[in-house]
Amino acid sequence: MIRTPLRPLARILDARARGENPDAIERENLRLRHEQTRDRARARAEGRLLVLGFLFLCAFSAVGARMGVLAASEPEEPRAAASGAAIVAQRADITDRRGRILATNLATHSLYAQPPLMIEKARAARELAEIFPDLDRDRLLRQFTGKRKFLWIKRRISPEQMQRVHDIGDPGLLFGPREMRLYPNGKLAAHVLGGTRFGQEGVHSAEVVGVAGVEKAFDAYLRDPANGAAPLRLSLDLTVQAAARQVLLGGMKLLNAKGAAAVLMDVHTGEVVSLISLPDFDPNDRPAPLSQGHPSDSPLFNRAVQGVYELGSTFKTFALAQALELGLVEPDTMIDTKGPLRWGKYTINDFHDYGDKLSVTDVIVESSNIGTARIAQKIGAERQRDFLGRLGLLEPTGLEMVEAPGIEPLLPSNWSELSTMTISYGHGLSVSPLHLAAAYATIANGGRQVDPTLLAGNGVQNGERVISKEVSAQVRTILRQVVVRGTASMGEVEGYAVAGKTGSADKPNPAGGYYKDRVISTFASMFPANDPKYVLVVTLDEPEDRSGAELRRTAGWTAVPIAAEIIRRTAPLLGLRPKIEPAPGFGVTLAGN
Repeated sequence: MIRTPLRPLARILDARARGENPDAIERENLRLRHEQTRDRARARAEGRLLVLGFLFLCAFSAVGARMGVLAASEPEEPRAAASGAAIVAQRADITDRRGRILATNLATHSLYAQPPLMIEKARAARELAEIFPDLDRDRLLRQFTGKRKFLWIKRRISPEQMQRVHDIGDPGLLFGPREMRLYPNGKLAAHVLGGTRFGQEGVHSAEVVGVAGVEKAFDAYLRDPANGAAPLRLSLDLTVQAAARQVLLGGMKLLNAKGAAAVLMDVHTGEVVSLISLPDFDPNDRPAPLSQGHPSDSPLFNRAVQGVYELGSTFKTFALAQALELGLVEPDTMIDTKGPLRWGKYTINDFHDYGDKLSVTDVIVESSNIGTARIAQKIGAERQRDFLGRLGLLEPTGLEMVEAPGIEPLLPSNWSELSTMTISYGHGLSVSPLHLAAAYATIANGGRQVDPTLLAGNGVQNGERVISKEVSAQVRTILRQVVVRGTASMGEVEGYAVAGKTGSADKPNPAGGYYKDRVISTFASMFPANDPKYVLVVTLDEPEDRSGAELRRTAGWTAVPIAAEIIRRTAPLLGLRPKIEPAPGFGVTLAGN
């Protein structure tokens, strides 16, 4: 910038020549310089004010816009930022096939302490022990007076307990929100649901993870926020499950059985409508696993899925079906039943002496071991093994429970001719009641292999054809005779034409051989016999009928009456209408003139 001199020489000399005061020129130039400086400063100030005003306008506009957005949105609690992955606490509900709740969530609280903040530690320990009797007052006091700065007192407390703790008034006793898994039906369907526990846990939240049953099998689905909390819909029917459990529990107690299991299954879709294992437990208060002894001694043991047993004469149905399918016999083919049947040093006997010969139909109706073994000899070991494999009896089931895939049937190490004969009447091969139900469903539905499922709405399964429709109908007719005039005569249910096969097998002794006074009794049934919709398998562990003068353990006296009562109560709930069967020889005769 060029500065103008205050006393320019030319003007000074000119002013002196005219007799003017040269100092006036300096004063005037000084005034003009001050005015220029002032104008530049004012211009800079005005520019800064304009910029500052614009910035304030932008800031207030942003604040106003945010306030408008907040005013128009739903209110919610503010969330503090936290390091690490967020704990996903929400878990989807589980419902039965009709949408009724089997498992849901309940908002509750946890209780923890921060001893440095506590005021009256002795009083707090004393009153907490009164509120929670399972807590030890002295131990609490030692923890409160020690070096710990944080400790859990209770992972879950009720609203009433929370209020009582709040009334203590100690600032070191604090609460954290929790989401608790609730099973409103208690023991009903306990083994299917399994149970949950707390996984990753923090003061303000905790994730709920499955530990058994479908809770663990579908843990990822139930915890996935992408599913929008859509419930997991099972194939169980809550009403049918309740009715069947009531009957089975009463029968187990009446017969002094160690345990019991029942599986009710749709023969076309494979949907398990009811699955019961007794004794059971309350998943709201799941007991700890046994640390010693046999797993079946624990109520956590699922006898219907995890229990593998020799299921006795119920296997005779498979020998019958295969022999008919191969064309080796017909229902009226006569079979040699003269006993005993000897194979090397082993002897096969019948429960009663049935004479020298029985028809194939009567071999099943009377449950002849010798007759069934003769049929199995015609089939042969290789073909028998292949057939049982196609029925799904030689590998784990695909049921959607975490326990099912690990349950392997117990097979003979050497599938010899003797094994072929004993397996034909249910000894030497151990499977679960669920395996048996799935195999009977294949026999009942026209011969299509079916896999059991706990998911509703999958529709009819069109599995591999195992036997023809004609053979399926023949087997059903023969099994109907087992109920009408055979070993399952106490299984008749008026209006529902039950067909089925009994099975009574001695329990293996862990020390070797078999117990003489302990049996597994089973009744595998289907109904209605002319067009089966469902199969029902009932198994009792060590039942004893002491109602008469003679002690009875066989399935005809134990499992069959229980199964009949379950069918009588559940068939109407399943939408099946009773039908009266015509008497034999029923018809119309035209009289001549």
